[in-house]
Amino acid sequence: MTRLVKELSRLPGIGEKTASRLAFNLLNRPREEVIALAEALLEMKERVGLCSECFGLSDSPRCHICSDEAREHDSICVVEGPADLMAIERARSFNGVYHVLHGALAPLDGIGPDDIKIKELLARVSGPHGVREVIIATNATVEGEATALYIASALKPAGVKATRLARGLPAGGDLEYSDAATLASALSGRREL
Repeated sequence: MTRLVKELSRLPGIGEKTASRLAFNLLNRPREEVIALAEALLEMKERVGLCSECFGLSDSPRCHICSDEAREHDSICVVEGPADLMAIERARSFNGVYHVLHGALAPLDGIGPDDIKIKELLARVSGPHGVREVIIATNATVEGEATALYIASALKPAGVKATRLARGLPAGGDLEYSDAATLASALSGRREL
């Protein structure tokens, strides 16, 4: 039991208390359910890899999004990680394809352009699909902003339109509880009604 708690607490967002609760829950489950969970974990680890085109998660060489001819392959949304891709897909507002960087530029941490999938993005843009727009959807952090600016400048010579996700107030949010950076972003990104 101690080993299981230790292993579970290695997962992000899982502290020792949560790991203990999960371990006790698994202990009280039928053997078949625990075996099914273990098999699902092993299967995921063995079968899931990176899509050869967008570098998102896939259980085949090319993911279902990149393989879908109904999607707009001339519009690429650039995200930092696979979880960001899934968040945008849940919104069901984007019908293009993606490019997963697997990180963001962080020079102080020794992460430069060669450490994430920027070269691969530039190769895709100059590829056969005739990309018209690259939507940069990196996080609103210092690293995400630096990555967005780097990508935008790298795309200029290719003549591809580079856009950035809008930033601002969340739906249902109150102005009085918004921080200064969010308010400044909302003001600068305002649009005509």
